[in-house]
Amino acid sequence: MNYLAHAYLSFGEPEILAGNIFSDFIKGKKRYNFPQRIQEGIALHRAIDEYTDQHSATAAAKEFFRPIYRLYASPITDIIYDHFLANDATVFPGDTLRTFAANTYTQLKQFENVFPENFGTVFYYMQLHDWLYNYRLNQGIFRSLEGLVRRATYINDARPAQELFVQHYDALRECYDSFFPDVRELAKRYLGNY
Repeated sequence: MNYLAHAYLSFGEPEILAGNIFSDFIKGKKRYNFPQRIQEGIALHRAIDEYTDQHSATAAAKEFFRPIYRLYASPITDIIYDHFLANDATVFPGDTLRTFAANTYTQLKQFENVFPENFGTVFYYMQLHDWLYNYRLNQGIFRSLEGLVRRATYINDARPAQELFVQHYDALRECYDSFFPDVRELAKRYLGNY
């Protein structure tokens, strides 16, 4: 899952949110340098990612991208899932996504003093360009895919991913619809065990 999903699956708990959002920037034992509740957010992020990668709906979604993007099919699918989450009226009815995004940035800002290396720059651009809200728009997803390609070592063109996203939009949405209730339940259970 990508940033919006990790934010949503933190269920409004600021320290869980912090760890869940910046987990990818923390390697190895460095997670133990953070307060316990942030460590739990880091662990939740990793559990969500592992579950997402093993889910049959995610496997089906990745197949649309795998022939061209191989291992990058997984992060592409994560980005696309955020688009469907942003447009999920059962999660964000009306314009509640805008409020959710603003609240998420405010909560994360409280933890700037513990941001891992390089996340501060990511957060600056996330907030500046309102990534969380703009996942709702196709153009926002296209920009995210272009960002992935810029950071990637073995791919150099986002256009095929953008075209496949549009071409298989309904099928990809069905994958999301099949997957998301399961990962939400996983996250609730996971946090309930702490």
